[in-house]
Amino acid sequence: MSKAAYGSPLTSQVQAPGVCPGRRTAASGGLRAESSTTCQLAKPRPSGSDMEIYHQYVKLRKQFGRWPKFTNEGAEMIADVRPNEEHAKEYIPRNPVITVTQCVPEMSEHEANTVAVILASKAMSHVEGGWPKDIDYSEAEHTIRYRKKVEKDEDYVRTVGMLGLEVEELVKQNNAVDIYQEYFTGVTTDHSAEVPSVKTVTVFKDPCQQYPRSASYVNWHPDAPKVVVSYSILQFQQQPIDMPLSSYVWDVSNPNSPEFEMTPTSQICCAKFNLKDGNIIGAGQYNGQFTVYDMRKGSSPTETTPIDISHRDPVYDIAWLQSKTGTEAMSVSTDGMVLWWDIRKLSECVESMALREKGSETTLGGVILEYDSAAGPTNFMVGTEQGTIYSCNRKAKNPVDRVKYVLTGHHGPIYGLRRNPFNSKYFLSIGDWTARVWTDDVAVKTPILTTKYHATYLTGGTWSPTRPGVFFTTKMDGTLDVWDLFYKHNEPTLTVQVSDQALTCFGVHEGGSNLAVGTSDGSVTVLQLSTGLCEMMANEKSAINNMFDRETQREKNLDKAAKEAKIKARKEAARKDEVQDSVTEEQLKAIEEEFMHATAEETVAA
Repeated sequence: MSKAAYGSPLTSQVQAPGVCPGRRTAASGGLRAESSTTCQLAKPRPSGSDMEIYHQYVKLRKQFGRWPKFTNEGAEMIADVRPNEEHAKEYIPRNPVITVTQCVPEMSEHEANTVAVILASKAMSHVEGGWPKDIDYSEAEHTIRYRKKVEKDEDYVRTVGMLGLEVEELVKQNNAVDIYQEYFTGVTTDHSAEVPSVKTVTVFKDPCQQYPRSASYVNWHPDAPKVVVSYSILQFQQQPIDMPLSSYVWDVSNPNSPEFEMTPTSQICCAKFNLKDGNIIGAGQYNGQFTVYDMRKGSSPTETTPIDISHRDPVYDIAWLQSKTGTEAMSVSTDGMVLWWDIRKLSECVESMALREKGSETTLGGVILEYDSAAGPTNFMVGTEQGTIYSCNRKAKNPVDRVKYVLTGHHGPIYGLRRNPFNSKYFLSIGDWTARVWTDDVAVKTPILTTKYHATYLTGGTWSPTRPGVFFTTKMDGTLDVWDLFYKHNEPTLTVQVSDQALTCFGVHEGGSNLAVGTSDGSVTVLQLSTGLCEMMANEKSAINNMFDRETQREKNLDKAAKEAKIKARKEAARKDEVQDSVTEEQLKAIEEEFMHATAEETVAA
């Protein structure tokens, strides 16, 4: 910085003292004032010379400001602190301590109930638009005449031609590049290190809170994220006279109000969506009737079976059959009958079958159905309330042979019975305190896998539709167990406390990630599984099939060893009997004569 501006020995000449003269310039029809400072600096004149050198610069006044002034000063000592040896002797080393502090103010947590957003489904009627006012689009002649008129217009022809060129360019691009090509089809993500977990998506509450009803059955829509829930009271003589009978269809995105209400004549015990038409729902009622609801035609049933040809007990399960029309169904009840229906004509029963073994007169009550078209369109299984499993064939040559075989092992009613979706040869049964895996082999009458005996009763469960080694079980204490046979067999991979009430029904979505669990107080909780529990691992299918085959062969070997042991024991017992009966007739006569001779001698002596 030049010291000349601050009164240096250099000569400074300013045209006006104090404030430098201002200059005015005309711009945009007005005057604009600019304040500036003009300074002239003169250098010292050399001795013996009359010439002076001047330098002039111009600077706006606002750019001056208050400039600092720097000076050079010497160093100065402020304080001198010397080390203290006495203090050093008292110093004690301390272990490292980590302290975490927050640089933000502490906040307290508060809860507040917000106003619930109630969603409602509204219908909208769309009509054909775009026609001129003088054209009635409902009249075919008017529209045809107008189309012909427009097609003759030169602008229309020119516009269509231009659009055709653009579309042709896009078609060429699509032919050159496959926009649907998948570049990472072979890449799989390893979720083995992921900790299994679930999270709650939503909860459905029974709208009828006057009487506590349990959610007795739950079933997912085949396409949309919807759930049909059956509400009922199944305890004997526990139904109030004015008890509500309605069951509902819920949308996962709107848990505040049901999407559809079913109003039956008797409470619904089970309900399922039709496999081909998601608007049709089949329901089994407490009075034994099978009813059909169409969500497009109102809340009342569209078709109902006559009471005189229906079941005599509550219908506990139904199944839609694989057919071309998708209108055939079957139902089972504790009256010991399996009935087949066609919803196009429910006034008569297509076919019926009693649940009794070949050569037996005892009829057992059915509580659950298992139908999988992969195991055969005519094959099905029934779980009874006595704990037995009936494997049946509807189209057997002899009606007596429709029950192929019967499996026993459970000590109470069977609440879960499902075939493995990846290998229909193996199926899962849930009853009493255990879950068991069986094989559909006549030679094996025992389960190939059995879980441990739980402390509480099991109420249901099923296989995962996306992983061959995962299945779910629900319990009376309100917990949900997730079993992953790909990693361990002795205990469940994940246990979730869904509710304090008993879990009464269970359903898994076809996607494998969402579960619906019903409780005894009428609430249905929708859970979402972590990725590791719903995505198949590498080589999992082959590993699970090999394990099932190995366990099946093991059961066959054990059964064979047990039969051989029985045969051996029978032979040993027969051999002992032969040794005891090896006395000949001559020996018997000799013993008899000896006995008679001794008796005669005793008589003579007496």
